[in-house]
Amino acid sequence: MSLKIKSITSVVILTLLLVVPITIYSYLTKGFNNFIKLEIVGEKDPATNNDHIISGFSFINQHGNTINNDSMTGNIYIADFFFTHCPSICPIMTKNMAYVQKKLSVYPNVRFLSHTVDPNNDTPERFMQYVDEMRNNNVAIDLENWDFVTGDKDEIYDIAKSYFVNVSPDSLAPGGFLHSEYFVLIDKEGRVRSGVDKNGNVVGVYDGTNEAQMKDLINDVKVLMAEYKRPKKTKRRW
Repeated sequence: MSLKIKSITSVVILTLLLVVPITIYSYLTKGFNNFIKLEIVGEKDPATNNDHIISGFSFINQHGNTINNDSMTGNIYIADFFFTHCPSICPIMTKNMAYVQKKLSVYPNVRFLSHTVDPNNDTPERFMQYVDEMRNNNVAIDLENWDFVTGDKDEIYDIAKSYFVNVSPDSLAPGGFLHSEYFVLIDKEGRVRSGVDKNGNVVGVYDGTNEAQMKDLINDVKVLMAEYKRPKKTKRRW
């Protein structure tokens, strides 16, 4: 090999040694530095500076099992409020929740939680009847990771505030109850999470009667799952 060829080869090798690591680093850190995160909804506790989290709860599901905060540990979940004899928006909400459930069925650690606002009538037995009614109307509900829960009325109404939604009895409302149509996205730490709209405003909640917002919710759940897979920055020890 001539001296000239050796010189050119050395330059090429040196260039590769310098350029390739920088290129790889830029590629690997590009997604890390530009990573999209969902917003954390709610004000921090002024006393502790901790993020707002869903308050403690304990309810009974369609199988008669206790469902509480611990039941959701390690899971992302989507919550809503409804009642089984609702003559207006509830069937639409349940249908759309089932749609979201189906679209996310391939992902682990995702759960669904529907709170009744009419615990006097919505018993575990009534929940199972409701599920059968919805299935007979071609709404595919999978009870493997979806809990319909009932319990103390005051506790249910108090927990709604923690989700930033409204529920109340109202004799003038269809079915005798007012409740939010919103779906709320909760992360593994019990925090309310949300994407932003095209104007950069925090969405906060997702309209359970709006099919387009269900697609937004599905995408935001995927963003949230990716957030948990994001590599953690570690402090360099000297």
